[in-house]
Amino acid sequence: MKLGILDQSPIATGQSAQEALQASLQLAQEGDRLGYSRIWLTEHHDLPGLACSVPEVLISYIGAQTKNIRIGSGAVLLPHYKPYRIAEIYNMLATLFPGRVDMGIGRAPGGSAEATMALSDNFLQNVYKMPELVQELLNFLRDEFPKEHLFSNTSAAPIPKVPPEPWILGTSGKSAKLAAENGTAYAFGEFMSENDGLKSLQQYRENFQTKGFLEEPKTIVSVAAICAETEELAKEIALSNTLWKIQSEQRERKQVPSIEEVRNHDWTEKEKVLMETMHEKLIFGTPSQVKYRLLEIEEKYQADEIMLITITHKLEDRLNSYRLIAKELLNN
Repeated sequence: MKLGILDQSPIATGQSAQEALQASLQLAQEGDRLGYSRIWLTEHHDLPGLACSVPEVLISYIGAQTKNIRIGSGAVLLPHYKPYRIAEIYNMLATLFPGRVDMGIGRAPGGSAEATMALSDNFLQNVYKMPELVQELLNFLRDEFPKEHLFSNTSAAPIPKVPPEPWILGTSGKSAKLAAENGTAYAFGEFMSENDGLKSLQQYRENFQTKGFLEEPKTIVSVAAICAETEELAKEIALSNTLWKIQSEQRERKQVPSIEEVRNHDWTEKEKVLMETMHEKLIFGTPSQVKYRLLEIEEKYQADEIMLITITHKLEDRLNSYRLIAKELLNN
């Protein structure tokens, strides 16, 4: 099984944004040592509790301090930007770190309406233009605009020997269709989707077109997972993640709470219902329990790779989770 890492650079209670970003580096270095295939950094804007607003900066920082692990975005929120600029950035990264750079592409705003307006004047219009934006971006990466096109003599320099690998990221059939039509790899965010992932991946595979990037479909399924030595400890760590998400959505909390805070929290009936719902999506337990669930996911989706997102209060709990899973599934 191939395993990857999706990291949101969460900020824990009592931690600074700088410390959260340094934790992302430590996670990448540990993932590199353990044999994880890639680490993707997310893009969020003015969201309390998440430190990374510019993944390209963090990608470069991590790339310079790791050796083998692939590095990339999960995802570039393309409607905010001009495709040419994104092509330049990722060609630059691919020039610095040959054969290691992924370029995940998404369409979400990544923040509040106010942050979205501060970033771009035409976000909603660009969401509708997403197919055209993706096509333009890929044309810059392939350097293959038609001769009559305005950009036919414009290169997204520097041109790397090994181009960044484009991925379309999403949670629905719309993103699957876009990836298939453009012949890119496709990553389905199972941990954050209420849609039928099987249907999306089937749609992607059935409609995949060879466009010069891949000879055949290539997929990742992203899931949330927390592993610990005992089921009780894993659940306790998971409750920290769950409470943070519930309170963040209600604008009551900015940072990931400690286990001690969770122990002292008086759960309301509404929160208990939300917790049960969230735990249906969250894989947590002992190494053998998590291994069984991940193998189930792999078999269910026939995915080429499983990508894990793990949010905990303590960095050591996060690193330990990835270590335990690697020992079970990566032969470490």
